[in-house]
Amino acid sequence: MADFKDREKGFENKFAHDQEMLFRINARRNRLVGEWAAGLMGLTAEETDAYAKAVVQADFEEAGDEDVIRKVVGDLVAADQDVDDAAVRAKLEEMTIEARRQLIEAME
Repeated sequence: MADFKDREKGFENKFAHDQEMLFRINARRNRLVGEWAAGLMGLTAEETDAYAKAVVQADFEEAGDEDVIRKVVGDLVAADQDVDDAAVRAKLEEMTIEARRQLIEAME
């Protein structure tokens, strides 16, 4: 019976670790997308940092990526940038890979 409990505990630990990594990857990805958008808007270094943090915070509004997409597209359109949902979705995918790479390198 102890083996079953050990396996169960192992699965619980792995699930918790995987969820934490997913959260960290998404937060890093959102920050990278925020930095990309800030560059398109021509923000200063301080403004870029604040904007990237705002994009990370926007992800807490609802489940999924729609809140981040809505914020970034809205802000870019307001800054007279010709960008749409598809462009931001593509950037999110690209930055997910980059965020995962950065976190893996940081763990090594």
